[in-house]
Amino acid sequence: MERMNDDTGAVRIPVIQVERLKKIYHIADGDVIALDGISLTIHKGDIYGIIGLSGAGKSTLIRCINRLDVPTEGTVCVGGMNILTMSQKELRDTRKKVSMIFQQFNLLMQKTVLKNVRYPLEITGIRGVKADRRAMELLKIVGLEDKANVYPSQLSGGQKQRVAIARALASDPNVLLCDEATSSLDPMTTQSILGLLQQINRNLGITIVVITHEMAVIRQICTHVAILDNGRIVEEGEVDDVFLHTKSNAGKRLFGVITPEQETLALRLPAVRVVFDGSRLMEPVIAKLILHLNTPVSILSADIRYLNSVCYGQMLIDLPEDAQIRQEAIAFLSHHGLTAEEVYNT
Repeated sequence: MERMNDDTGAVRIPVIQVERLKKIYHIADGDVIALDGISLTIHKGDIYGIIGLSGAGKSTLIRCINRLDVPTEGTVCVGGMNILTMSQKELRDTRKKVSMIFQQFNLLMQKTVLKNVRYPLEITGIRGVKADRRAMELLKIVGLEDKANVYPSQLSGGQKQRVAIARALASDPNVLLCDEATSSLDPMTTQSILGLLQQINRNLGITIVVITHEMAVIRQICTHVAILDNGRIVEEGEVDDVFLHTKSNAGKRLFGVITPEQETLALRLPAVRVVFDGSRLMEPVIAKLILHLNTPVSILSADIRYLNSVCYGQMLIDLPEDAQIRQEAIAFLSHHGLTAEEVYNT
């Protein structure tokens, strides 16, 4: 298993390695390529987000990672072992260490909250007082110890998802796969669940893989991101780096670099995208730029984004067509510690 060091010198241990993964569905009208040569590595301790619009291949990818679906080509290694060549027993043992939570919770409605969390423990032979004690420990982690004896029908959507998370933790997993786990929840409940996942990652050391179509989820909790478009990874890396240097059309849409309105209005592009951290929000950089260039600058859009609680501002500005002026503007902004680059609407 290949290891690597991060910028701080800490050793990063691969937990999931996907190589050249392809999934083709054969249907009456012809072949559908859901995944087209996906390669990515998820390291221990990551909160790794996989994002894309509907039909990008997100759910197919996560189903291949835990072998609920069998890829057409490629390899998926979990803990250094290729799950595609595992026996059924080996696969069952691996799945205990790679738990999954879903959008629809999938709770047993006829069982109490405690018995829902106990269920995977009982399957592994842990019963009685020991199972109850462990289930209560897990309910305490998710903040629902006072709901042990109620039924899922008596819970809110957020509480049901917390029960599902507690149940997923029962097998003491190394990895938690979250397939659109917050997409059916209201915004405040979503914030709460995402905060819980961060605590689990930080306190228990569990690697988390988040499948989502919502960039707000990526921005709030993920350390790394892969952007899928038509079954391919078009951008991948640390979230702040991908945000600062967004290149793909899918990334531009998802990060709000170019809005749908700007895509359809055929604005005079390339524009210049300017990104700066929160410490510079009050600096009159654009005003200084106008004075420096002695030429007008149009602001096409501007907003503030938070990535893992770090504030970033981003702005899309329009400059004269003169290439020398444009390059001088980019050099001026870069000299003042901002990220500035041309953005093409292609």
